[in-house]
Amino acid sequence: MTITEPVSPLQRVPGEQLLTGWGRTCPSLARVVRPSSVDEIRNLVAHAGSRGVLARGLGRSYGDAAQDSGGVVLDMTSMADITLDPTAGTVTCGAGASIDQLLRTLVPAGYFVPVTPGTRMITVGGAIAADVHGKNHHVDGSFGAHVQNMDVVNGAGKVVTVSPKKKPDQFWATVGGMGLTGVVTQATFDLIPITSSMIAVDTDRLPDLDAVMASMVEHDAKYRYSVAWIDSVSSSGRGIITRGDHAPAALLTDAGDPLAYDPKIVATAPAFIPSGLLNKLTVRAFNEAWFRKAPKHRVGELQPIGEFFHPLDGVQEWNRVYGPGGFVQYQFVVPDAAGYLIAYALRRLREVGAPSFLTVLKRFGAANPAPLSFPQPGWTLAADVPARIDGLGAVLDELDELVAGAGGRLYFAKDSRQSSAMVLRTYPQLDQWRSVRQSMDPRAVFTSDLARRLGL
Repeated sequence: MTITEPVSPLQRVPGEQLLTGWGRTCPSLARVVRPSSVDEIRNLVAHAGSRGVLARGLGRSYGDAAQDSGGVVLDMTSMADITLDPTAGTVTCGAGASIDQLLRTLVPAGYFVPVTPGTRMITVGGAIAADVHGKNHHVDGSFGAHVQNMDVVNGAGKVVTVSPKKKPDQFWATVGGMGLTGVVTQATFDLIPITSSMIAVDTDRLPDLDAVMASMVEHDAKYRYSVAWIDSVSSSGRGIITRGDHAPAALLTDAGDPLAYDPKIVATAPAFIPSGLLNKLTVRAFNEAWFRKAPKHRVGELQPIGEFFHPLDGVQEWNRVYGPGGFVQYQFVVPDAAGYLIAYALRRLREVGAPSFLTVLKRFGAANPAPLSFPQPGWTLAADVPARIDGLGAVLDELDELVAGAGGRLYFAKDSRQSSAMVLRTYPQLDQWRSVRQSMDPRAVFTSDLARRLGL
């Protein structure tokens, strides 16, 4: 395994930008263009050079998925129109619209997005490309399951409308396809009706990993949203489970607007944080405090949407806390029968001295038909660790082998270092996806650093 030499904040050179993912590793140069119309995108695709074209949203994939070394990267954030259809309970928006922008429009109108990951700072195009999942996958599936249709500029520079019923093979190849089938320009998807901007949350603080996993198996089906924070430094694997659903307005005692929504940025991480600040001692202290402040058992606490779904968004540029070396997020999914790998992975990371204050465990429900979609039934663990840890590469390579052998896989949107051999073993529908991709993009216009690294 090789973790590419990281960089600190985004740098510019004449005519190009040096781009990284959220993990601040794997830098590469590309010409960044901010198109303002579908026709402009079509023209850029039709006249693509040998290094190709790739759409990029807010750069929240952790590795090299939204980079195209030597090519053209389309900054899609100007294409952010939002149109709510309250009668149908759907929204149609540009691919550059962010979850943040959507929630500021939808929540006051009595709606919520069908799926949100742990940050609202991603675009709809990115949510489709990565087929993002949230705390409700065990109930509602991933983002692609809720998309009714989308417009895609294909490799010929033509706009095609695809849906689960119209060109379903192209639709599902684009969902989870990491931007490699075309440029999504617009999408229509279902919404969740709500009567308040609060979440009714139940919390359980449990003494070890076995208790956490047993409780999740026993109780998660009763809740729309569920997630566990795991103390990865503690040998017990103790954790805190938070579960809940949208609170009805009748539960609110405040006389104000029950649909009021205005999440705030409370802090910004310093531009430079020295290497080594995040270490076993500091993470152990943080995890101890975080565990102790949680109640042993609490029912029905009302939490704002931002606090429950997107707590880290309150700290701008929080990825800087890992220092100039950047960080790796290792996320895998394994079937229930291989649940023992959760404890083993945590132990191996402890043994190599890889501190993680952000270690998250969730349950996944049924997979959707997308060949490259990450979620499948079972357990998913995600751990953020500093990239410059001696021996980390060997441990992650070992875990890759165990995950693949158990029928699991890694998440493209978080990946910065898995091998092409790993992908061949863990995504059995890869050839099917390649066939559809070839039909949508016979000139291989759409590519990325991730695609080259993994031979997609």
